[in-house]
Amino acid sequence: MLWNFQVPGLACAGIILLSATRTSAQSFPWATAIPRTQWTVTADSLQAGNEPENVLDGNTSTIWHTQYSPTLAPLPHYIQVDMQKSYVVNGVSYQPRQTGGSNGNIGQHTVALSEDGETWAQVAYGTYLNDATTKRTFFSNATARYVRLAAQSEAQGGGSQWSSMAELNIYSPDPSLDGGALEPPASSAATLGRWETTVDLPLVPAAAALTPAGAVVLWSAYRPDVYAGGTGLTQTVVWDPAAAAEQALAPQTVTDTGHDMFCPGVALGADGRLVVMGGNDNRKTSTYDGEAAWSAGPPMNVGRGYQSAATLADGRIFTIGGSWSGGRFQKDGEIFDPVANTWTNATGCKTAPMLTADAQGVYRADNHAWLFAYKQNSVFHAGPSRNMNWYNTSSPTGSWKAAGRRGTDATDAMCGVAAMYDAAAGLILTAGGSPSYQNSAATRSAHRIALHDTDTDADITVTVTELPPMSHARAFGSAVVLPDGTVLVVGGQAYAVPFTDTTAALAAELFDPGSESDPDPAAAGDGTGTWRTLASVAVPRTYHSVALLLPDATVLAGGGGMCGKGCPQNHLDMQIFAPPYLFVNANSSNSGVAVRAARPKITSVLVAGETGAGAGAGKGAGVALKPGDALRVATSGPVASFSLVRHGSSTHTVNTDQRRVPLAATAAVVTGDGDDEDSDDGPTSYEMTLPDDPGVVLPGYWMLFAIDAAGVPSVATTVQVLLP
Repeated sequence: MLWNFQVPGLACAGIILLSATRTSAQSFPWATAIPRTQWTVTADSLQAGNEPENVLDGNTSTIWHTQYSPTLAPLPHYIQVDMQKSYVVNGVSYQPRQTGGSNGNIGQHTVALSEDGETWAQVAYGTYLNDATTKRTFFSNATARYVRLAAQSEAQGGGSQWSSMAELNIYSPDPSLDGGALEPPASSAATLGRWETTVDLPLVPAAAALTPAGAVVLWSAYRPDVYAGGTGLTQTVVWDPAAAAEQALAPQTVTDTGHDMFCPGVALGADGRLVVMGGNDNRKTSTYDGEAAWSAGPPMNVGRGYQSAATLADGRIFTIGGSWSGGRFQKDGEIFDPVANTWTNATGCKTAPMLTADAQGVYRADNHAWLFAYKQNSVFHAGPSRNMNWYNTSSPTGSWKAAGRRGTDATDAMCGVAAMYDAAAGLILTAGGSPSYQNSAATRSAHRIALHDTDTDADITVTVTELPPMSHARAFGSAVVLPDGTVLVVGGQAYAVPFTDTTAALAAELFDPGSESDPDPAAAGDGTGTWRTLASVAVPRTYHSVALLLPDATVLAGGGGMCGKGCPQNHLDMQIFAPPYLFVNANSSNSGVAVRAARPKITSVLVAGETGAGAGAGKGAGVALKPGDALRVATSGPVASFSLVRHGSSTHTVNTDQRRVPLAATAAVVTGDGDDEDSDDGPTSYEMTLPDDPGVVLPGYWMLFAIDAAGVPSVATTVQVLLP
């Protein structure tokens, strides 16, 4: 045992040579603990008797602790392992101290890898939950000899400066692989995309929504990792994708609404407010303004949980079903009026036609409806039952009528996915799901639903086309509409069993509609589309996972579990996916490594006749629009197309808020007044008109993307679509 003490700054570093130690580290189908033979460990600080070597001794009663006597060593701190050779690594686990309290529990932190101990690559950051459960940070496969876990804060808060640890393990998809066996992910990123940074969270994100300012609010239940047995409060955290990786992800306990918001209906309102209804507290309504303020809304007339909700063309919010909580009976529709701040029963919007034939009856049969608000204040119900329906909310009590069967689906598709990838043409993708909620085999099936000319009830036509199947059967997955009209499907498992990661699909898939999606609705709907398998996520995203499109055109995927304190299926994290469109193919000029593509930029957005952002622009919005408005958009260079994607919310496979509207653009006439001047390569100013129906361009916050000829999207400009 050799110690090297560094007196300046009262810091010290220990270098320990260890023989093989036994570890009880848990292994997973995607990750196995690497044997800790002959590893060395160093730390920036230690308290005598609590040396860094203790994290490798297999004894949870011994700990590493930073110096607190005779003087205190301040944060930040780090502990670093040299595995003596390069491995393919994909995770690290840290067990907090198991005896003597929680002093030194690591809160805000980073994880970095190195091949030489000099040059480091950060693979994860975030904030760990303050308790004694083992923290696991999984990330995409990488090569490393050295692993460093650095602490920027102590999880208890209050300015404490300690760090401590009982055990540390490092994971590999296969510990027998030498680091040189890994093909660099960058070499295939232009084809497969790339899963990038892992963000650790102090809770399981069972629900998430994009705020008007572009931040993401995530929440669990009354506890960060447990859903049952509580009431009256919710654990939340806000993450800003545009902020530095060192941002503190401070958990917030929402108590002032008296609402446990686990398993609710969710909708983003016309003013950008997040409206959360039902769940564990089954009649409660809470709203979030995007600036850390939660407010109590009026109670629903019917207690609900696991229901779906959708914002209507006139700004009201429709919900239906939800027998998971609040009793098991026929829970017909209900409508929230945000102006009057009231809920009204829509008894003509019947639940019975949308029920699945679930083995557990109505408790599951009315869950997670695929709802799409559309023209004339109608709502199209695409599933998961194989029987589709229309709900009309224009009359005081509402009404319904059948819309036929979903193509060749022989069974229901509970906990499958559905996404409106071209609202102007009325095109919806449905995929996966299982006949029953649990203990049921998922399918690979996919369909395109086309809503034609639904200007009035009498003109509604629904056609369903069978699409090629996905490569993987999925239940409990998520679908995310991308700016170019493709749809990313991530997560899920082949056999639906809640609170498990068995049969999980790690590889993401991309649906490309091809010619069926077109800025001209009259030209859309002819193709059948294709599926492409993409890169694999670091950990399974199954029951209670979420996924959202972010303003920079990347995708957040996170969560899963909520099965109790210390449950290994709890995933208190999320990972960011960069789709293939963000990369340039590998070639000789970039040494065979795919690199980030140069991106177009939107430099200004003006409504016709306006000289500024437009009257009534809300917080976070660069411009306020109305359906039918003509726009002029200036860009940094020539682009090929534009699209609007509505801000999304995600919980339990459902995202009724997201939808995409492609915009047909023409080059603007050059006026020579600066923004309108063309470059030598082509036009940089474009004119386009929004669809004039608020059932297509729903009120609320949207992301406006410019896409160049290579298919590379810009970072979005946020716009608010107002009520007509």
